[in-house]
Amino acid sequence: MTNPLLTDWSGPFALPPFADLDDAHFAPALDAAMSDGRAAIAAIADNPDAPTFANTVEALEQADALLDRVAGVFYNLAGADSTPAREALQRDMAPKLSAYSSEITNNTKLFARVEDLWQRRDTLDLTDEQARVLMLTHRGFVRSGAGLQGDAAARLTDVKARLATLGTTFSQNLLADERDWFMDLSDADLADLPTFVQNAARAAGKERDRPGAVVTLNRSLIVPFLQFSPNRALREKAYEAWTARGANGGETDNRAIATETLKLREERANLLGYATFADFKLETEMAKTPDAVRDLLMQVWHPARTAALADAEHLARMARADGITGPLEPWDWRYYSEKRRVELQDLNEAELKPYFQLDRMIDAAFACSNRLFGLEFAPLDVPLYHPDARAWEVTRDGEHVAVFIGDYFARPSKRSGAWCSAMRSQQKLAGDVRPIVVNVCNFAKGDPALLSYDDARTLFHEFGHALHQMLSDVTYQSISGTSVARDFVELPSQLYEHWLEVPEVLAEFATHAETGAPMPDALRDRLLAAATYDMGFSTVEYVASALVDLAFHDGPAPADPMQKQAEILETIGMPRAIRMRHATPQFAHVFSGDGYSSGYYSYMWSEVMDADAFAAFEEAGDPFDPALAESLRANILSVGGSVDAGDLYTRFRGRLPGVEALLKGRGLDTAA
Repeated sequence: MTNPLLTDWSGPFALPPFADLDDAHFAPALDAAMSDGRAAIAAIADNPDAPTFANTVEALEQADALLDRVAGVFYNLAGADSTPAREALQRDMAPKLSAYSSEITNNTKLFARVEDLWQRRDTLDLTDEQARVLMLTHRGFVRSGAGLQGDAAARLTDVKARLATLGTTFSQNLLADERDWFMDLSDADLADLPTFVQNAARAAGKERDRPGAVVTLNRSLIVPFLQFSPNRALREKAYEAWTARGANGGETDNRAIATETLKLREERANLLGYATFADFKLETEMAKTPDAVRDLLMQVWHPARTAALADAEHLARMARADGITGPLEPWDWRYYSEKRRVELQDLNEAELKPYFQLDRMIDAAFACSNRLFGLEFAPLDVPLYHPDARAWEVTRDGEHVAVFIGDYFARPSKRSGAWCSAMRSQQKLAGDVRPIVVNVCNFAKGDPALLSYDDARTLFHEFGHALHQMLSDVTYQSISGTSVARDFVELPSQLYEHWLEVPEVLAEFATHAETGAPMPDALRDRLLAAATYDMGFSTVEYVASALVDLAFHDGPAPADPMQKQAEILETIGMPRAIRMRHATPQFAHVFSGDGYSSGYYSYMWSEVMDADAFAAFEEAGDPFDPALAESLRANILSVGGSVDAGDLYTRFRGRLPGVEALLKGRGLDTAA
């Protein structure tokens, strides 16, 4: 049988042949792709010719071409539309792919060629981009253990394989808890909720084959339920289920996985000569050191906590007025905060929601990118991996730029959260390869689908990542698009959120789902004025998570991460009625892989830059200033990781920013 994953993809834009794919194709394709990669690596390592940049580094760049192609499809589908077969294959492939990676970095002949080039780098007449790729390649080998020998090298290989297995299991356990829990709502329960929540709950019930409406653990459903349900007992039940994900006992409990993961990360860092995993991880980031991260987080923590405690007093008084005699609880905060928002700003979610139709927000994201960067989007009628997904061709000045796929609705087969990935990355080494970029979200279905303002920001955020991929213009895939320092990668995404706040964008695209009328100016002004409402709460829950992540990795691995988490929260004075945004058993950013481990702070590090970067447009008096937009494209969005992140930002803004713009943007600059 011909495996469609291993043949040339001859369809439109060389898209994956989704219509021909079966789960049975993935395992043999991945195995064949690794075999192909091993042969390519052996040819490089055994090449009798002296090492050159072309026959070693550029050859390495292309050695995994088939594996990149097959894995790009499989792992996108495994996250966005899991099946039991895909989950089983993920568990099987995690140690295999880790071992494959270790084979490359442990290949002494291969590393000798890279090391030879590194030692002769000043004589090779490399371009700036090539010099950067050589540095990153050499550094990657060293940080992966290429300099280790004997027992140490073997142990590091075993550690990385086990970590890969643990990360996959953690992610699948979390998905299982999210998929399996729901709470039926009676007609009376439903009647207390706004229409948009009722519709979302009914759609979720239909998705799960229930006779009526349900609440699930999807953020786009459970958050509005917590905001609007007056039934405190149901709020508590739903909230505790939401925050207990990964900690329910049994096969899907993630606490032991977290413990083992932290111990193995510490061992990995020690084997490579680092005192802590945080020292190892942060070495390649903009922050560089754990102390620099902690300093930023604490600069924000103190004013955020002050603001949150003041808000808590107001909400507790409202709760007492409702007859609640005990303290304000975490499942009370969103309910009373929503009520207070209505009182303070004459603004409520039910009034806003009809103006944030999903399709109109997609149009808004596209339109802003057109005004800034000249991009055009044309719908494509092509087979995709799920009926909910849709695709567009992206062009600029009539030239093909990318294929963009949007997959926006929550479903039981999709892991939680929102993300951007690439099924194919931009590069020029193997011809003018243009990317296939995917945005995945978890919005509640409806007719039409309505978003909260936070949901709309999420859509713009992920589209900012997509722009980073689509506008990439580099030669080498290893530095393409979002292949940048972790604490820089969120800059384009968080910066793009600001264009949703531009009044003329809201005036054009925030139109009522029933009447088609634009959002009234007065409502829009109230919405924008309320941008910093409840910012103490959101900042506290985020910074607490970042501080716990850092503490887990900056020192000896804790014997009991849950106890360590509690100690950290007590030390920083975590407000009683607020919990971490991501408690340890559900902290997928940190435990589903190494991506954000010791790096969850990076959202805030990037926010320091995005607040300052958008201020440049404000100073210019035009959010679509052509010169600044071109500078943003040329100096940040198009160059990937070809230049140090700090240098890239300085090219755009002329300097590195301080924390002041962030505090002002969050309305925390006046907090004591």
